[in-house]
Amino acid sequence: MNSSKYQKYFSTDGFWWKLKKGAKKAGVKVLYSGLLLFYALESPKTPIRAKVQIYGALGYLILPLDLVPDLLPIVGYVDDLSALGFALAAVAKSIDDDVKRKAKSKLRDFLGEDVMSSKDVIDIDGQLVEEKEKEAESDEQGAK
Repeated sequence: MNSSKYQKYFSTDGFWWKLKKGAKKAGVKVLYSGLLLFYALESPKTPIRAKVQIYGALGYLILPLDLVPDLLPIVGYVDDLSALGFALAAVAKSIDDDVKRKAKSKLRDFLGEDVMSSKDVIDIDGQLVEEKEKEAESDEQGAK
């Protein structure tokens, strides 16, 4: 997916409007992934290259007309989740504990305390750990 194509659609106001409007409909995975990317985007530790990928994924999320319209029940956010998932995998190194803390705090604001024990939150955190381990292995092999 070419992130620069969607980068122009990202705006902070558009992001928050989209999440507030469709929080329950989008589901925990879309919300948590979007929040992780948003707070990674705000982090001064996130490199420019990663920010470009994040802008693309969040721009795609905000874009009202995408491959699968968000108005369709359940399947409407599948393409958005895919874009967010690809971006998360690509920028996992930039998702530190501070970014996770902010994302989880906002997720609680949207959906309540019970969401923290959601399988979706646990799965995404696990995927981030796996991606970081892959990057570390790759860095080690590249150094040899």
